[in-house]
Amino acid sequence: MLLAVLAAFACALCYGAGSVLQSVGAARTATATATAPTSTVTPTSTVTPTSTSTSTASVSAGGVTGQAGSGDGAREVAAAFRPSALAHLAVQLPYLAGLGLDLLGWLLSLLAVRGLPLFAVQAILAGSVGVTAVLAVATLGARLSRREVVALATLGAGMVLLALTARPGRADPASTAVSWGLVAGVPVLVGLVGLVLWAWPRRAGALLGLLSGLAFGGAALCARLIEARPWSDVPTDPATWALLAYGGLGLALFAVALQRGAVTTAMAGQCAGETLLPALAGTLLLGDGARAGLSPLAVLGFLVAVLAAFALIIAGAGDVDG
Repeated sequence: MLLAVLAAFACALCYGAGSVLQSVGAARTATATATAPTSTVTPTSTVTPTSTSTSTASVSAGGVTGQAGSGDGAREVAAAFRPSALAHLAVQLPYLAGLGLDLLGWLLSLLAVRGLPLFAVQAILAGSVGVTAVLAVATLGARLSRREVVALATLGAGMVLLALTARPGRADPASTAVSWGLVAGVPVLVGLVGLVLWAWPRRAGALLGLLSGLAFGGAALCARLIEARPWSDVPTDPATWALLAYGGLGLALFAVALQRGAVTTAMAGQCAGETLLPALAGTLLLGDGARAGLSPLAVLGFLVAVLAAFALIIAGAGDVDG
């Protein structure tokens, strides 16, 4: 139990620091991957908070702004998925360092789901935005408003409450049909990426962040499911391969989301995707729950942690200078 809790908190630290470094690397490549003819490249590369409801195609990670139409916007976002564009991103040292922290955090999350239910692990991971905010203050001289300080303290309280009330132990065994259902979710997620490129290219930062969160949530669900299997069944379990697919897809989607929008916008979408649906799936399919008699407190801790994370994201406390 203690090891799982420590792993979850360490994972949040890795994800928060990794997001800062990845956003810096993405800022250096966003201009090169943006090919919309109506885009204007400015010399600055400051990551600023954006609202997912804005109609302007504001890409502050790379200083690219414009009023691109849906066709131009789709080509602009699709260009970020080109192998050459992803390769250019992969040679950025800050991005590689952030990716390394993300991979370490992912391994820690696999350890965490061995002993904690998904709703607790995923909500604690949402606390990575608090880590980003603290790093912005410590390294970039950013200042937090009183409201943001309160949200940061509330986030910490919610995470601690979750750690104390979540019922430790392995997940309940699930049928093979659940594993195949997770496999089927991979092409569905890829199809949603295509829909975003076609229908909402100007909101790609938030929506791709949301899809990356769903991918990481799917990977966590697979890990929790596999953990309940006998080790001899793991190599042949479809969920094992789905875990790898979700993990790779989540990394790619979040990288492109950082190129197409502010880090706060991408993290807001990711926070929603990786907490709500996986928590519900873990409760319904894998028997995740709280300690006896503490279910109301566990629900309260989950809501407090997630809402506080969103408050920090919306306030822009996690902004970093690209």
